Amino acid sequence: MDGLLIESVVPGSIAEELELEGGDRLVAINGHRLRDIIDYNFYGADTELVLEIVRADGEAWEIEVERGEDEPLGLVFPAPKPMQCGNKCLFCFVHQLPKGLRPPLYVKDEDYRLSFLYGNYVTLANIGPKELQRIKEQRLSPLYLSVHATDPALREKLLGTAGIIPVLDIMRELAASRIVMHTQVVLCPGLNDGAALEQTVSDLVALQPQVASLAIVPVGITRHRNGLPLLQPVTREYAASFIESWYPRGRELARQLGRPFLYLADEFFIKGELPFPPLEEYGDLPQIENGVGMIPLFLEEAREVLSEAVWLDTRTVTVITGESPYHYLASFLQALSRKTGVNFAPVAVRNRLFGDNVTVTGLVAGRDIVEALGGRELGSLVIVPDVMLKEGEGVFLDDLGIDELQKELGCAVLVAESTPWGLYNAVREKGA
Repeated sequence: MDGLLIESVVPGSIAEELELEGGDRLVAINGHRLRDIIDYNFYGADTELVLEIVRADGEAWEIEVERGEDEPLGLVFPAPKPMQCGNKCLFCFVHQLPKGLRPPLYVKDEDYRLSFLYGNYVTLANIGPKELQRIKEQRLSPLYLSVHATDPALREKLLGTAGIIPVLDIMRELAASRIVMHTQVVLCPGLNDGAALEQTVSDLVALQPQVASLAIVPVGITRHRNGLPLLQPVTREYAASFIESWYPRGRELARQLGRPFLYLADEFFIKGELPFPPLEEYGDLPQIENGVGMIPLFLEEAREVLSEAVWLDTRTVTVITGESPYHYLASFLQALSRKTGVNFAPVAVRNRLFGDNVTVTGLVAGRDIVEALGGRELGSLVIVPDVMLKEGEGVFLDDLGIDELQKELGCAVLVAESTPWGLYNAVREKGA
């Protein structure tokens, strides 16, 4: 039957007026059979539509719809089931996960549709002519591409996959159709750095402005690499040397191109113990979801909060974080304590689940929080940054829920947006 299963209908919408319901299936629009939500958005953009519906009881309907410009139909569909990744990347984080975590964490997706819809990074190693043609016809732009290396042999080694189409061939075809691409290189010391990185950067610069940005991020290594190829971590010395070499090049590229292009992940500056560039050098933050520019944005917002914060009270609030941003968070909270009277106590949680090489806040597990806070005086409230939790479910990577954490700690726990305003507003509203 194909088509899209309708999950629900927005109250008061056109779909409700048409008496459509969850469990019905939208099969086609204007004669075009639907494969996924992208087809729905693409073929459903007109103001005059003919909908082919199969009701939950099997009855077939054909409905003509006229609607105003940009007036939504009000149909809600489940998220598309991702295409699975067939690569065996040397640095794949999924391969480094311990047993016993939530099953979805072990799913490797490699889906150009999710790249367009949600900004997921894909290698396009599994792309075929039909998929490429669809990307161009439906203007699926921007896409987010994991390049890692433009040298074909090296890229096949990094991806653990032989016989794939050279990534530059695909990217040149997309660029010719004016598809915008944001790219990343996961940097593995001794593998795709040095001359290989020089070539990769040069090749991608040649494809701008369609290649709109390039982020270089350090490889993440957990303590669960049993039976996997040996990888060298990004050390403090390596990070400092890398910034010394590549940060000036990034600035020079920005000068030549008239806009920022090459971005170094925050983790390099944190590991290298070097100051961050000013926020304006990050442009419109195209790579912030990739850990690029988060700390500079945090520092800028922290200045705004401190200029507007008012006196609250004298209670104690514990704020948990990963080890990477601890210095920046602690400095902000110390100043915020002076402004508000609240005794903010930041705690950096050591990552026992993944190991000491993993220090980012978003990969902190619930049980590690319990371990870190054991025996401490927590005050009236523990604040958990939202990036530690699965969106919409309130559970950590190890499936510990907020309610369980609260019981374990014997203290109220509040989830807050992991920004200066998010932290300040959470405490202010909790005390109101």
